[in-house]
Amino acid sequence: MSMVVPFAKIASAPGASKMPHQVAGRKLGRTTAHRKALFRNLVTELFDKEHIVTTLYKAKEVRPVAERMITLGKRENLHARRQALSFIKKKAVVQKLFSTIAPRFSDRSGGYTRIIRLGFRKGDSAEMALIELLGSEYKPKIEKKGKKAASTKTKKAAERADTKS
Repeated sequence: MSMVVPFAKIASAPGASKMPHQVAGRKLGRTTAHRKALFRNLVTELFDKEHIVTTLYKAKEVRPVAERMITLGKRENLHARRQALSFIKKKAVVQKLFSTIAPRFSDRSGGYTRIIRLGFRKGDSAEMALIELLGSEYKPKIEKKGKKAASTKTKKAAERADTKS
C-alpha cells in the first residue's frame, strides 16, 4: 500500500529541486551594479552610433532594454524623457532618441532592433554579434583596389615623365 505524501513536504525536503522563479536574464559574470552599468553604456552607444558590435549574449540582453527606451521616446512627455535621462548617460543621446529615433518607429509596435551574428572572436572564441536599429543598416566601407592601384601607377608614370624632361 502506497502512502500519499503532501507536495509541500516533498518540495521542502533536503536535496529536492525547486522551480527557478524570478531568475530570468543572464548574469554575464558580473555583479548587479556592474551589469546595470554595462547595459547603460551599451544602450547609450547603441543610440549614439545606431549599431554596435558586442558579444551575442550581451546583445541579447541589451535588446529589451533598448526597445523599452524607444517606447519611452514614443510617448513624448516630460516624465518619459526624465525616465530615459535616468538610464541613458548623455543628454545629447536622449535628445536624439526623442527627436529622430522614436519618430522613426512611430508606426511600429516593437521589434526596433536587429541582431546579426558575426562569428567568433579570435582571442577567446566568444560569439560576436552586431546589434543595430532598424532603418540604419550598417554598410561597411569597401575600398576598390583596382582604382587605387591604377591611380598609383599613373602617379609613378607622371613622376617618370617629369624626371625625363
